[in-house]
Amino acid sequence: MNAADWDEEAVRDELRTYVVEHLEDKHAVLVVDETGFVKKGKKSVGVARQYSGTAGRRENSQMGVFLLYASAKGHAFVDRALYLPEEWTQDRVRCREAGVPESVSFATKGELAQQMLRGCVQSGLRSLDEVTEQKLCISYQVPL
Repeated sequence: MNAADWDEEAVRDELRTYVVEHLEDKHAVLVVDETGFVKKGKKSVGVARQYSGTAGRRENSQMGVFLLYASAKGHAFVDRALYLPEEWTQDRVRCREAGVPESVSFATKGELAQQMLRGCVQSGLRSLDEVTEQKLCISYQVPL
């Protein structure tokens, strides 16, 4: 899979189209979750010693932020982002060696969630009666 030439953003957009056509419901919700992937080495993109809920403690891990669409008709992941700790984004040589584009800068997990939520709303994926028109409450207010 890692040698395949494919556009993951196009795949995500195609999945969103499917979700709109088959799962959309005015009472649906968008769910943001972070998940840790425990790692042994130091070369995996974004790996650092950080708290991982998966491990229940600080551990050498990668962190992903995921967005799920859930309705009475079904559920599907509709976006994802790899969290890059600040120590990674400040080390441009390390980023270049790992294939991280120059355009990528530090963003908190909350900021990554905001970007994904905006993308979903802009793509036409609706939930919670148009995401309550202005704001979506997760555990704090996320401005759209």
